[in-house]
Amino acid sequence: MHSRTPRTALAALTAGLATAACLTATATVPATAVPAAPPAARHACSSSVAIDGFSDALDKTVYEGTYVGNFSALAADRHGTVAALSDRSSLFRLDADTLEPRSVLPLADESGAALDSEGLVADRDGTYLVSSETEPSVRRYSRTGKILDRLPVPAALRTAPDGRARSNGSFEGLTLLPDGRTLLASMEYALSGDDAGLVRVQTWQRTKNHRFRLGAQYAYPVDAGLGVPEITATPDGRLLVLERGFTSGVGNTVRLYLADPRRATDVGGTETLTGTGIRTVRKTLLTDLAACPSLGATAKQPQPNPLLDNIEGMAVTGRTKGRLDVLLVSDDNQGPTQTTRFYRLRVRL
Repeated sequence: MHSRTPRTALAALTAGLATAACLTATATVPATAVPAAPPAARHACSSSVAIDGFSDALDKTVYEGTYVGNFSALAADRHGTVAALSDRSSLFRLDADTLEPRSVLPLADESGAALDSEGLVADRDGTYLVSSETEPSVRRYSRTGKILDRLPVPAALRTAPDGRARSNGSFEGLTLLPDGRTLLASMEYALSGDDAGLVRVQTWQRTKNHRFRLGAQYAYPVDAGLGVPEITATPDGRLLVLERGFTSGVGNTVRLYLADPRRATDVGGTETLTGTGIRTVRKTLLTDLAACPSLGATAKQPQPNPLLDNIEGMAVTGRTKGRLDVLLVSDDNQGPTQTTRFYRLRVRL
């Protein structure tokens, strides 16, 4: 663990992306002999997703005395920055292009204790919505880290013994729909008593005084053995959903889905989810990230693809020519066998 100056971090990032590009380059041929591949086909993971590059430049670094890592969420922020949330209660602002840290803000609960912060929304007014797995909870913070509000949470979604959520398995994903009125939080795993393949997604509706009241709740069908570490709204109101799992000696499974909750049944009043008699959130597989080209990445432990790690954060950072620019980040858990790695994807819906 060591400090790294902004100049050094930028150089490392530039070198990393350049190396990735070089490793996947082919020999130069005349333009008339072989037509250039369309943008969607370059570094393709599937017909819908391609990877532009990755960067390990921030791995095991320190910024202003704070460890840069343990990232659990990302959000497109204002003024050319990306907000990156550490599950150790630190909120970083990163340069959207270089990913260099520009600032870090400590967060805490009402008593000053650290959060197990997992989900993040950068709201239009400059405030932040942050979910924590500890209770679980969703709080609204000012730009200076002051708590402005705490949202209501249904009793069943609270961590046992107060509710039916498993420890370290509650609110992981958090996103605000483009209308700015509907907030969604996804549980990582099923509640006790529910079908293990059904994860609840809670919504809130913004009121006229800018507070949030409880809204509908949906059932999302997660793949066997996986959980939901992140959800992110798309510009058309659908959701990008990450599903993730880990098998010792094998590595991570990370899949990206497109989901649409608009015709799903409101299960807020359903005590036990069995999968019968309800319409779940519809989902479509966009890619299994193990299918992406490795781009020369290396892994510190066994992985089905050395590009993979403990991917946990995701944000839509742009929209160009019919595709979304998506940024992912892995949570290194501040450990020697995992890496803080950023990934830039192009996603065609």
